[in-house]
Amino acid sequence: MVVHLFDLTGRRALITGSSQGIGFALARGLAEAGALVVLNGRDPARLAAAGAQIPGAASLRFDATDHMAVRQAVDGFESATGPIDILVNNAGMQHRAPLDQFPADAFEQLLQTNIASVFHVGQAVARHMIARGRGKIINIASVQTALARPGIAPYTATKGAVGNLTKGMATDWARHGLNCNAIAPGYFDTPLNAALVADPEFSAWLEKRTPAGRWGRVEELVGACIFLASDAASFVNGHVLYVDGGITASL
Repeated sequence: MVVHLFDLTGRRALITGSSQGIGFALARGLAEAGALVVLNGRDPARLAAAGAQIPGAASLRFDATDHMAVRQAVDGFESATGPIDILVNNAGMQHRAPLDQFPADAFEQLLQTNIASVFHVGQAVARHMIARGRGKIINIASVQTALARPGIAPYTATKGAVGNLTKGMATDWARHGLNCNAIAPGYFDTPLNAALVADPEFSAWLEKRTPAGRWGRVEELVGACIFLASDAASFVNGHVLYVDGGITASL
């Protein structure tokens, strides 16, 4: 039986930005695979609501864009509770505007939320993983890691950076026993994409553009996450796994 390769029983998983959307779906899926889930976010009410839906879930509230706050929260949790075996860097945001009119403050916020947070949390958690000689880091990239669309150039830049930072993490940390990979979702029905989901013209375009002919469901990302978090991916490093219904495979 090879099913044990995917068993996460007893392993502790921290998922940033996990009070809703993709982060919450991944947290619930990891819990169902046996992991001890630690939810993260900035809104205590949302965190509490999400935690109530996942039996045994813990929560760790911090701002993933604040380097010192991240370091203190991670170090404190490791000391008081125990090791973080799996990290899913999911926190992210979107802002849509023509590039020539894109607000500078929105650009800076995208950089901090989508890429600096991956560095801050990744570094804080990896320091403990390196000392133990093992750990799994999964960064949430995007179909925009490889592609671009009008109106989201800065977002595309941040997700391209997530893909390359993932490779850099693997290059530096694989020798210490860490597996660092990324999942790149295509177009999924999430709060981040609510405006696009509600746009019949965009949905029609997407269904024609995607070989699978539909929006993705967040639950369809869980299998990829469990794989990368498990012993089944023990020799997978620096990889960006596209879960996109084939959109990056076809013109």
